[in-house]
Amino acid sequence: MTGVNTIGVDLAKNVFQAHGADATGAVLFRRKLRRDQVLAFFAAQPACLVAMEARPGAHHWGREIGKPGHTVKLIAPAYVKPFVKRQRNDATDAEAICEAAQRPTMRFVAVKSEAKQASAMIFQTRDVLVGQRTQLINAIRGYLAEYGQIAPKGPFHVERLIALIEDPVSDIPRVARSCLIVPVGALRHLQEQTAALDTEIAARAKADETARRLMSVPGIGPLIATAIEALAPPTETFRSDRDFAAWVGLTPVQRSTGGKERLGRTSRMGERTLRRLLIIAASAVVRWAKRKGVPADKWLGRMLARKPPMLVIVAVANRNARIAWALLTKGGIYRAPAVTA
Repeated sequence: MTGVNTIGVDLAKNVFQAHGADATGAVLFRRKLRRDQVLAFFAAQPACLVAMEARPGAHHWGREIGKPGHTVKLIAPAYVKPFVKRQRNDATDAEAICEAAQRPTMRFVAVKSEAKQASAMIFQTRDVLVGQRTQLINAIRGYLAEYGQIAPKGPFHVERLIALIEDPVSDIPRVARSCLIVPVGALRHLQEQTAALDTEIAARAKADETARRLMSVPGIGPLIATAIEALAPPTETFRSDRDFAAWVGLTPVQRSTGGKERLGRTSRMGERTLRRLLIIAASAVVRWAKRKGVPADKWLGRMLARKPPMLVIVAVANRNARIAWALLTKGGIYRAPAVTA
């Protein structure tokens, strides 16, 4: 087919939908493709722009479809939705993707390499294990509450309840104790697996020169440094440090109108894993500063004096994200601002 400028692809498990258009947006073809027909179809097309939604499997197909010479771009599903017409189906989805890709101001997601995806797998696995660990801890706390045994929240305090379960002379009935041993054993196993992943992450951070430079920033340790290296797209994707912070999801939502600037809560439309880690680390920095004290003339001291703690935590996380982008872009290590006399 001649004149094909853009092809929008609606990804699926078995049956894909392709929508081809020329440079003016005129429809050239609509084609259903079985999974085993996709690569052969694109190998027969002239080099053009191929657009897909950034969904599971999109990076794999982006790499494969790009091999014959096509330019592959991924679009966030939220940016495709405004172009979907009524009567939503696979054909209209592919048409909306094609139309969105032709917008001159559209933002795209960089296609990740296999190595980049593989390095990020450790954080996805760790998130699953941590979530399962939290479920088991909450279950044990709930079960023991039925017998009047209470412990504060958090993984460190559950050991008090586990000691009661494992104590044969405790007040917990023997029948209940024999059942509670099962979630306790599963929790122990999850803790060992999580610790093993943390050890591997620390080893990666120690061996990687970029991660070592990122760890020079207060509030960024091996986990965050390795996560930035594994999860963040190339730095040239972002025009500024603010764009990187917005990609993480650490900038406020704007509802400005009529010349008045109205900023809402912090946006959560970003990289969830990295945002959570930055905020957890920032909360530790703020707690340490409040406990040990910080000079009133420093930025953190001024923020703590004027703003509520949670806002300061998000501000610290935002600042660390911007500093990390600057280090990735310009090189070097973090140097604290000089103290003025």
